[in-house]
Amino acid sequence: MKFNLKQLGIGLILILTMTFSSCKKYLDEKNKSDFVKTGYFQNASQARTFVNGIYTSLYFFQNGDAYGESPFITIELFAGHATSLGQSVNNGNVINQRTDAVNPGFETVWRGSYNAIAQTNLALEQIPTVSMTDADRNKLLGEVYFLRAFFYYHLVRLYGDVPLITKPVSVNDPDLYPSRNPVASIYDLIIADLTAAQASGLPATDQTGKVSLGAVNTLLASVYLTTAGFPLNKTENYAKAAATAELVLPSYTLFDNYAFLHDNAHKNQGELIFQSQYLVGVRDNAIPQLTVPFNLPVGAYGDHLGAMMPTNQFVASYETGDLRTQERQFYFSSYPQFGDPSKTVIFGSHALYKYFHVESATGNGISDENWTFLRLPEAMLIYAEATNEVNGPTPQAYQQVNFIRTRAKLPALSGLTKDQFREAIWKERYHELAYEDKAYFDIQRTHKIYNVINNTFGDATSTPNEQGVTMKAQYYLWPIPQREINTNKNLTQNTGW
Repeated sequence: MKFNLKQLGIGLILILTMTFSSCKKYLDEKNKSDFVKTGYFQNASQARTFVNGIYTSLYFFQNGDAYGESPFITIELFAGHATSLGQSVNNGNVINQRTDAVNPGFETVWRGSYNAIAQTNLALEQIPTVSMTDADRNKLLGEVYFLRAFFYYHLVRLYGDVPLITKPVSVNDPDLYPSRNPVASIYDLIIADLTAAQASGLPATDQTGKVSLGAVNTLLASVYLTTAGFPLNKTENYAKAAATAELVLPSYTLFDNYAFLHDNAHKNQGELIFQSQYLVGVRDNAIPQLTVPFNLPVGAYGDHLGAMMPTNQFVASYETGDLRTQERQFYFSSYPQFGDPSKTVIFGSHALYKYFHVESATGNGISDENWTFLRLPEAMLIYAEATNEVNGPTPQAYQQVNFIRTRAKLPALSGLTKDQFREAIWKERYHELAYEDKAYFDIQRTHKIYNVINNTFGDATSTPNEQGVTMKAQYYLWPIPQREINTNKNLTQNTGW
């Protein structure tokens, strides 16, 4: 059920596009209809349900279509280490750096993020007026502060200067057609929101899909690491990134089986810090269909889209003996044919086993695997990288990287210079967090790209990737969606678009 007062400008902000369809892990009571701002926040139960509804905004990152387009794929294709075997013209244009501001993926992320931010702004305004215990109110506000920061963090990295909206907007409000605010001011709000969430009394971990203190600290550590690089270059934030990431490490444990990253039994557990929740019969997704080989009978899916396929060169860039590259670990190149498992389907290339969902592939083809936004190895590698920038390779920094390498059956790192250790950590980020929408953001903050052919890092705008494409400088940011430019005369376009 959606309630739209008016749909203008940024999607927007407006007065609210409220969606009350959700996974049962989010919603504890029946959806309310006939929502009005003045009458909904009357008790703690209503406030809880409203916040549960905000979580459903996370789904747009995995929304896909029959051509294999989805924001989580678009973000990854910008990094240059994936191909698309499906029918999407837009995916091909991104890979070959000839896309433009009318690419629908750009609008999906912009509009979806600002609709979610509109909901968080209303929640932050109304929840303080609701009768409930102080502890419950503070925790609820902590979740909302995290979610607003989460969506703004995606906006500022993808689009640069963006409108900064921190209160509900009415049809007569000047913020209905806002101008763009500087990147630094967006990050100030993100850090302030996450700092407020830190102090809100959230639990250290959460296995129901809601925000935890671990999620807050992991995201804040990522923000500090990002702001230490381009475009702000606030190098003093490396120390803050290390200290914040260190807070996360005692609360989570690495899985001893990579299959647990994408099965149903281990959702929200172990190393999984923050996920988008899916459940058959409530909300499903096309993640496995989008990432299995194109038009090959691998699983019970109606579509096999091949929309995001790792390049063979990237898979070959892992060290010899790396467990992650062995069959059915992070990748796979063959699988029993659906309907006749006595036959084996040979792909002719690698596909992402990291997102293969055995339950749906061997069942009815309906996927409810969770999408992971944050997990422990990212916090470990943030800690190691940021610590190295401040103090060089410390024993503690080595320890965190080597935990990840030991699981991958690789020898421990030792005896490296600061510069060598920095690149070793960057490679580990590429290899451990592969195809998790981290690589493009690493390119943005470092202005370096991983040259998998030579196993080195080069300048992002002069080093061809394994597909022979050299990144254009304009690709450090996405364009402001053309529909928004056309609607709001106060918006300007990013350079080159």
